[in-house]
Amino acid sequence: MDYSTYEVYDFDHVSAFNMSTGYKERNYQSHWHSYGEILLVGPGSTNIYSIGKNKYDLVTDDIVIVWPMEMHSIVDADRSEALVVQFSNAFMNSLFDLRRIMHMYRNLHIICINAHPELAAKLKKIILNMKEIFFSERQDREIRCCMHLMEFMLTLLDYRKELAPELNDDDNYGYADDVMKRMITVTDYIKNNLTADDLSQGAMAEMAGISRDYFSRIFKNVTGMNYSKWLNMIRLEKATELLAEEGRTLTEVAMLSGFQSIPSFNRVFREEKGMPPGEYRSLFVGNGK
Repeated sequence: MDYSTYEVYDFDHVSAFNMSTGYKERNYQSHWHSYGEILLVGPGSTNIYSIGKNKYDLVTDDIVIVWPMEMHSIVDADRSEALVVQFSNAFMNSLFDLRRIMHMYRNLHIICINAHPELAAKLKKIILNMKEIFFSERQDREIRCCMHLMEFMLTLLDYRKELAPELNDDDNYGYADDVMKRMITVTDYIKNNLTADDLSQGAMAEMAGISRDYFSRIFKNVTGMNYSKWLNMIRLEKATELLAEEGRTLTEVAMLSGFQSIPSFNRVFREEKGMPPGEYRSLFVGNGK
């Protein structure tokens, strides 16, 4: 099986936005990176993409969303006319509302034109507007493209009720901004303090100033997964970053990512990535990353 390598593009460090098209290759190996991607599927009888453990057989004008740090690949697709938007994770995390949207839609990856024709058409129009601006000579093209990126995310938010079944979300429009800000504060705290002594759901509910049951329900609606699952995903996200660095032992990676033991680290990593962390690290060594 062709596993992932970590991709590094200069734009991620100097720009919030990038766009590309015109690829001749029909496939691309499994990989991940710190930025997100939006793909407008091009014409062709075969368009198969993979995200995480799921494989999607798509049609022209379907839209693919790959959030930062997610494994994905192009299995077989005509990419000559497909459009790829790449957006910085730092940009998404710079605004409360963008962070909130990214939390809400973390488990949404495909907008099918047949299932959501109106939404897909609106999103396609936004992407084409990005294309027109990005490939122009405008000096302000980055900020204008980012404005359209925000419009893209807000359009997703406008259609949350329609997308609710795919999000496993029974509470369509959620909660007041005050509650959401508390939740974002908690999730930011967790991301920045993975080695803290107590990251239990009860402790985080207390930090948010709400009951444990209410916290659990909000968390599932906002992130699309239960608290334990989400916490493991954030720990794995940190672990994959550390595995790309030289000089750290696997034990150090596990501890710095908040795992309490090597066996639990290995188990969770294998379940989600399809291989043990040592094998995953060897990909970087072999590729000089």
